[in-house]
Formats: sequence, C-alpha cells, structure tokens
Amino acid sequence: MATFVERQEHQLEIIPPYSIIQCRRADIIEKDGVQVGKTYHRHVRTPGEDVSDDCEELQAVAAALWTPEVIAAYDASKAPVVSEQE
Repeated sequence: MATFVERQEHQLEIIPPYSIIQCRRADIIEKDGVQVGKTYHRHVRTPGEDVSDDCEELQAVAAALWTPEVIAAYDASKAPVVSEQE
C-alpha cells in the first residue's frame, strides 16, 4: 500500500538594513519515500511583527535580530511622506 508523507523545509533570507526576514517554505510530498511533488510559498516578516505562527527557525532569527533599536529604526523609515498639494 502506498503511503504519502508531507513535510516542509524552510529557507530564510535576511534583507538589510532593517533585518527583514523573507521565508521560503517548500511543501514536499513523498510517496513511499520518493518525492512526487513540491510547491513553494514565500512570505515576509518585518521588525516588530508577530511571528508566533511562523516556524521555530524564523522565530529564533527574529528574536536575535529585532532589537528595540532595529524595530525603532524600521518604524521611523515608514514615516508618512508629506506631499505638497495646491
């Protein structure tokens, strides 16, 4: 009888200067130990964002990199742009 197994692999990329984390998740399907399918999903997490639902690796990286100073610098970079309107 054929058995199917689904597993996930994660690849993390750190994007400077604010340590934004991009995560690529591979969903891999195996049948009797042989890979029969793979799909990818990407998502991005920014400093200060809730990562409690993400993989343990991403949570650990965020905890290490997202200091209060990094979060404040990232928040300051998002300040609204004031435009002149006539």
